[in-house]
Amino acid sequence: MGKFASPVRQAVAVVKRLQGRDGILKSIGTVRNYQAALARVAEWMKAERLPVGLQSLTSQQALHYLEMRSQSVGQSALNLERQAIQAMFQHLTHELAVGHTLPVVKSELDQALKSRAYKCEQVALVALAQQQRNAIATEIAYAAGLRAHELLTLRRADERIADPRPARIEKFQGRTGLLYTVQGKGGLVRQVIISLALAERLESLSLDTPRRVTDRGVHYQQYYDIAGGHRWSSSYSAASTRALGWSAGAHGLRHSYAQQRMAELQLAGLERVIALETVSQELGHFRPDITEVYLR
Repeated sequence: MGKFASPVRQAVAVVKRLQGRDGILKSIGTVRNYQAALARVAEWMKAERLPVGLQSLTSQQALHYLEMRSQSVGQSALNLERQAIQAMFQHLTHELAVGHTLPVVKSELDQALKSRAYKCEQVALVALAQQQRNAIATEIAYAAGLRAHELLTLRRADERIADPRPARIEKFQGRTGLLYTVQGKGGLVRQVIISLALAERLESLSLDTPRRVTDRGVHYQQYYDIAGGHRWSSSYSAASTRALGWSAGAHGLRHSYAQQRMAELQLAGLERVIALETVSQELGHFRPDITEVYLR
């Protein structure tokens, strides 16, 4: 396939080769769905100015793509795209050995639609029902609106530079503390702010030597001895059920952050559209309309 082939033509070429290899793709419906999914991947590669050619996609790039897509599509659509990429990797480009799989990426849209916000006193009760490493992770996630895996990526802002992205001057308006960075969806490194008191507790748990941790098949370098990822998320849900009698999941803490920040910024006189864009940037979203889901 030529280097200037359209995303659709690239996807068609990949799917035809998969059909021709021991009948890997037999269902007409699967062929159609994989072709559409891979065309979207190729379009994303073009927009991101990655090396031309769908078949040059790497596992890391695929994860970045899926993480970004997770913010705007449901789990079934996300799984389909992961399976299409996986088939190409296993049987065509050999980026993955047969039998090896891409990590499952959770749909943030689905989680947001199913979760609801926690009140401050409810979060405090949940943290009291957790062990120290999980409890401080809960407090930080609530204070900074973090995703579960982002807790594993915390670093001081003077130790890692955030990716250059448009940012409103109102970002973090009304909040004081220390700036940290986290690595979010699509590999985006963004700044977050943590109160001085909570930052002091976090720094007391700084590791002498960073350690490698794995969450849902993805590897991270961790610099603080706190919980994060799937284990923390499971701990949070269990502790919430014990302390409150119900659980809306750890993702509910991002709802809490979004709703609190919208209230703070609008009370400070910001127009809703500006406040929404500001909160979207603080949460590490790519579009303000995604943040709207958190305000329900």
